[in-house]
Amino acid sequence: MNEEYDVIVLGTGLTECILSGIMSVKGKKVLHMDRNSYYGAESASITPLEDLYKRFNIPGTPPESMGKGRDWNVDLIPKFLMANGQLVRMLLITQVTRYLDFKVIEGSFVYKKGSIYKVPSTEAEALASSLMGLFEKRRFRKFLVFVANFDQNDPKTLEGVDPTKTTMREVYKKFDLGQDVIDFTGHALALYRTDDYLDHPCLDTINRIKLYSESLARYGKSPYLYPLYGLGELPQGFARLSAIYGGTYMLNKPIEEIVMENGKIVGVKSEGEIARCKQLICDPSYVMDHVTKVGQVIRVICIMNHPIKNTSDANSCQIIIPQNQVNRKHDIYVCMISYAHNVAAQGKYVAIVSTTVETSDPEKEIKPALDLLEPVEQKFVSISDQYKPTDLGRESQIFISRSYDATTHFETTCDDIKDIYKRMTGTDFDFAEMERKKNDVFGDDQ
Repeated sequence: MNEEYDVIVLGTGLTECILSGIMSVKGKKVLHMDRNSYYGAESASITPLEDLYKRFNIPGTPPESMGKGRDWNVDLIPKFLMANGQLVRMLLITQVTRYLDFKVIEGSFVYKKGSIYKVPSTEAEALASSLMGLFEKRRFRKFLVFVANFDQNDPKTLEGVDPTKTTMREVYKKFDLGQDVIDFTGHALALYRTDDYLDHPCLDTINRIKLYSESLARYGKSPYLYPLYGLGELPQGFARLSAIYGGTYMLNKPIEEIVMENGKIVGVKSEGEIARCKQLICDPSYVMDHVTKVGQVIRVICIMNHPIKNTSDANSCQIIIPQNQVNRKHDIYVCMISYAHNVAAQGKYVAIVSTTVETSDPEKEIKPALDLLEPVEQKFVSISDQYKPTDLGRESQIFISRSYDATTHFETTCDDIKDIYKRMTGTDFDFAEMERKKNDVFGDDQ
């Protein structure tokens, strides 16, 4: 262990594993350690089901009706992948896709006045949707055509909108869209968690809606993908990538001390030995004196023996409850997957509800979502503190990831990865460069 590394990584959450893989591909000597005996850290998938019961202190063992414990791989943090999003690009470029199989999520739904509706994201769906009246549909169709054609470098497509100055509120007003349509556009298509975006320049929102539409166009049913056997497969895939490029992995390693000299990282002490390094990547749990709490997220894992009502018996779906619909500041999310994804016993469904905590009674906050899932056979409730680094790492060379948020996609996680990469290397993350480095090892024909 008394060796010198370019980078030591602590924790096997997805963020840490992707950065470990990227740094290994870049030719860095990487040592990756975790105090746990399994991959994934906070973003693990728990198997067998008995382990989930133990983790949440549920007395007894799962009933026989739950099937074999080994048939379950239950995510602790629910997220889907945008088919055209940043994580899929990282998976394709690094060829981690060779270790994984994905399924398309069958539908995306939005909550309005106590009921759920399929999110219309094509012109045909918009015209058929019962979410809007006839005249509203026409206006929404015009808006979608405007977004699809929008190119900030082509003045003809802008229709008088300045992408860097016109706010999204003004764009909605231009197309005379009503509050319910604004709700599902901002929260179910652009995937914002709050309404703060309304008074910001419209370019980011337009790009988010384009990402949704382009992701949807790839597979048709929804813009989301999910890996068979659970999200825990993702960090393991990137761990394999790191190993191919010479990265060293050690699970079950207690971390005794982060060793600093003159305010800068020099190594990590484990079991009496020190591994030296120039840079350290870790999740917040390893360096609590370098992070600050920024809120809490409640997540409730629900095991059911039926699909969610009014989703056309989908084996998988997402439901977004926009904050306006339930008098909140943050959206509530429901991710549902099932036995069809090898994460549950035959005929069983797993729905995970999540939101940012706003009151002293978080379970009451998510009641509108839980009501949609009834009856539930077993639920597992967790409330997690959210942390962000107080130290950007430029002096200490310690680079800390942010806690996983309540969103149901990985775009914010990828933004964090790119931000840490830039702080570590001084350059922007370059997808094309990653592709070139990977081809040097695997050749172009992979």
